[in-house]
Amino acid sequence: MRWIIAIIVGGVAGWIASMVMGRDASMGIFWNIIVGLIGSLIGNWVGNTFLGVGGPIGSFSLEGFLVAILGAVILLAIANLVQRGRLR
Repeated sequence: MRWIIAIIVGGVAGWIASMVMGRDASMGIFWNIIVGLIGSLIGNWVGNTFLGVGGPIGSFSLEGFLVAILGAVILLAIANLVQRGRLR
């Protein structure tokens, strides 16, 4: 059950991050889920290390959801730098 929650939350977080970064048209649901899940890991690392916040990946919490979005935005910003040489 926890992996289903992680996939749903990751997909929504990746979708919101792709809209924030202007990449929504180029990403499908599969990549939104992948970006959201990896973004959640990045966000939890950044949140725990620098901000003292974070949330579990397998359960839903508002704090964990916001951290996942932040991590997904960071991941997409890095992808933009690698692909285009600039932030979007």
